[in-house]
Amino acid sequence: MTEASDSTAARISAAAKAMVFPLALAQFIASYAATNMNVAITTIAEDLGTSVGGIQTTITLFTLTMASLMVAGSKLTDILGRKVCFVAGLIVYGTGALLASLSQGLGLLIVGYSLLEGIGSALLIPPIYILITVAFTDVRSRAKYFGIVSGAAGLGAAAGPLLGGFITSSVGWRASFIVQVLVVVWIIVLSRSRVPSTPPVRPRPAFDTAGAILSAAGLFFVVFGILQSGTYGWLASRADFVIGGTVVLPQGGLSPVWLFAALGTGILIWFFLHVRSRERAGKTPLMSLSLFRSRTANLGLVTQNVQWLTMQGSFFVVSVFLQQAWHYNAIQTGLMLTPATIGILASSAAAERFASRHPQRRMIRVGFLAMALGMVCLLLLARETNSIIAFVPGLLMMGLGIGTMLTASVNLVQSAFPDEEQDDISGLSRSVSNLGSSLGTALAGSALVAAASRPEGAPFTVALVMLVVFALLGLAAAMFLPRERAQEERPAAG
Repeated sequence: MTEASDSTAARISAAAKAMVFPLALAQFIASYAATNMNVAITTIAEDLGTSVGGIQTTITLFTLTMASLMVAGSKLTDILGRKVCFVAGLIVYGTGALLASLSQGLGLLIVGYSLLEGIGSALLIPPIYILITVAFTDVRSRAKYFGIVSGAAGLGAAAGPLLGGFITSSVGWRASFIVQVLVVVWIIVLSRSRVPSTPPVRPRPAFDTAGAILSAAGLFFVVFGILQSGTYGWLASRADFVIGGTVVLPQGGLSPVWLFAALGTGILIWFFLHVRSRERAGKTPLMSLSLFRSRTANLGLVTQNVQWLTMQGSFFVVSVFLQQAWHYNAIQTGLMLTPATIGILASSAAAERFASRHPQRRMIRVGFLAMALGMVCLLLLARETNSIIAFVPGLLMMGLGIGTMLTASVNLVQSAFPDEEQDDISGLSRSVSNLGSSLGTALAGSALVAAASRPEGAPFTVALVMLVVFALLGLAAAMFLPRERAQEERPAAG
């Protein structure tokens, strides 16, 4: 290799590494937005003169918007280009945060936070993972930088309650949105020089509008149904389900969760039939069905879903326990979760070293096992005591497991596809992860309510045992992951 080519390669490598920081910061702020609002619900409701239920609905709508539009947002990277889509998402997100900070009523808060921040997240998150995948062509270096981005995602989700509680308590809830605006502006400035411009696919594919509507509607109703479990339960409905003053499902009857889940599933089946029809006609669909022909990717997506389910579910259970049983405030609760945050950061930082020594599937298995053992430690050590130290081993082990398997599964799934399919798989991967987050919180909340309704019930124990079972199911899925092919020097397109 000539000296000139060495210099060119060094410049390309340096540019790729410089790109990682704004991408990781964007992932952090998007994950932060999903959890920081939970600690300010009462404060915001009192300030805006609305109900706690109204603010909870606002948070739910944010989750629904982001999850529903992730596949469509990913497809737009083909049409608009990755950097354009990333920056556009940041602009929409920042505008939403600014409007939310100025809201004097629930309506503007919903428009700013639920809709615009949700749409912005759906636009900016898929390009993050696409850009990392195509910039780093071997599994080891890709693991390192996926570790940084995954660590930022876990850190944002775990630190959201702590930072949000601190800002709300010391300055006010509006300041939390102003901070998001400032961070977004900083990312946009950094992106101008650090994130490479990627031209749209030529010829530009036509946007599958019908497919986008069907996928968004299907995901919306599935996630909405899951979130209703907190109000109505999973089996017998805890209350009358009313539409327009008419009782559709009476208390004691079938929970409306299944009504919405069936509706969403039916629309998703319609979506897949639409995609198949469009592919047979030689047209570009919103998402190719070829994504589901990879056994590695299918099992990797299952493990991603279960990982986010167990992570968000366990954080939710621990937070509720500390606030209800120990009467901790938001800041104290966030500080108690610090061992988990340290574990996530430590294992994410070691992702490159792990990838050079162990197959990705082994790290996913170890991660699930560590997650399950961490929750068992919490059950054994923290259940019968009010000692803060008793929480540290379990939370630290959970964090180490989360950081290890999140990075490995993202790397495994993204690396299973060539560069020209990265736009599709990135959106599907993020949708699956968001679905897991929603399901984890909903299942944990339902378990807590169900156990609390019985005199002999121990809500904390019941919910954590359920999550241990899910972690073991994730481990079982990971056991079937096939042996990985060598991918050390896959040429990158673009």
